[in-house]
Amino acid sequence: MRSIALAVAGLVAVCGCASPTVAEVQGSSRTAAAEDRLVPEGVTDVLADARERVAASLEGRNGFTPPSDPSPAQRRGGTIAFVAADLANGGVNVVGRAVEQAAGAIGWRVMVLDGKGSAQGRASALGQAIALRPIGIVLGGFDATEQAATIRQATGARVPVVGWHAGATPGPLPGVFANVTTDPLEVAWLAAAYAVARSQGRAGVVVLTDSQYDIAVRKAKAMREYVRLCSGCEVLSYEDSPIAEADARMPGLVSSLLQRNGDRLGYLLGVNGNYFGAAKSALRDAGRAPEGPPVAVAAGDGDAAEFQRVRTGDHQAATVAEPMSLQGWQLVDELNRAIAGGQPSGFVARPALITSQTVPAGGVFDPPSGYREIYRKMWGTS
Repeated sequence: MRSIALAVAGLVAVCGCASPTVAEVQGSSRTAAAEDRLVPEGVTDVLADARERVAASLEGRNGFTPPSDPSPAQRRGGTIAFVAADLANGGVNVVGRAVEQAAGAIGWRVMVLDGKGSAQGRASALGQAIALRPIGIVLGGFDATEQAATIRQATGARVPVVGWHAGATPGPLPGVFANVTTDPLEVAWLAAAYAVARSQGRAGVVVLTDSQYDIAVRKAKAMREYVRLCSGCEVLSYEDSPIAEADARMPGLVSSLLQRNGDRLGYLLGVNGNYFGAAKSALRDAGRAPEGPPVAVAAGDGDAAEFQRVRTGDHQAATVAEPMSLQGWQLVDELNRAIAGGQPSGFVARPALITSQTVPAGGVFDPPSGYREIYRKMWGTS
C-alpha cells in the first residue's frame, strides 16, 4: 500500500474538543432512531410479509431513479480522492469504477487509494488523501467512526467528505456530508424474507456478521430479529467472523456448524457474499449438494462472484444487490452538492433480490433507469 506517515496528534487534540456540527447531531439522532427498530412495523403474519417482499422485489422496477433537480458542476478540473476500504473487495471496486466514470462526466480527476483491509491501512490511505489537498474525499466501504479523528482533519481543512457504506444509515453522518447506501434494514429484511418464504416458515438459520462494521452488525441483527418473528423458524446461532479472513476461517466454522446443527441447519444468512465463496470447500467435503441445504443468502451488496454462484447454483441461492454503479454516480453528485454549499439529495436507492430468475448477465446489477443521463443533465454536462 502507498502510505504517508502523518503527525496528527496535535490536530486530533484540537479537533477532538470541538462542538458537534449540525450534521453530527443529525447523524447521531438518525443512528439512535434506527437502533429502536429492528423489525418492520405492523407485521402480524411474517410468512405473508416475506412472500410479499420477495415477490415485489423480483417483479419491481422502481426505486432507481435519482431526483432531477439542477445541481451545476463545481470546480471542474479538480481532483477528488477515493479511499477504498480494500480494493480486493468486489463491491468496493465496482463503486470505485463508477465514481471514476461519474467524475469524468462532471469534469474531475480521481486519485484511488487502497486501505488494504485494515484499520491502520485505511487511516494511512485517508491521511494520504488529505495530504493531496483534493476538492473532496469519498470513503469507499468503511465506517466513518473508525476514522473519525482523521475525517475531522479533512472537514477542518474544508475538504468535504462523502461515503459509501460509511455508517449504518443513509444520509448525513458525523463528519460525512452524505452516506450513500441502501437502507440496511430493508436489505436485511429482504434476505431474511427469502429464507422464511422459501422454507414455508420452517427455516433453521445461522446468521454471519463482522463486528468491525456497524452496518454489518445492524443488518445481522435485523435478519436475526425478522426470522424470530416466524414461530416455525429458528435462529440456531449468530456468528461473528471477519469478512477479510473468510477464506481462512469459514471452512472450519462451517464444519463446526454442520456438526452442531445437523439437518436443522437449513439457511446461512451472511452480511457479505465472501463468506459463501469461502464455505464451498467445507460444504463439498461434507457431501452437501450445491443447491443446499444449507441454502446461502447474502445481505451484502452483490458482486460478480456472487452472481456467478447464484447463476450456476454453486452453494449460493440468492443475494440482495445494491445498484452500486448508480451509487457511485450518486457519490459524485453528493460531493458536488457539498462543494456548492448545498444540501444532500436525500435519495436512497432500493436493494434488489437476485436469484437464478433475476441474476444479471454480467457481473453488476445496473438498473436501466437512465440515471447517468439524469446526472449529466443535472450537472449541465450532457
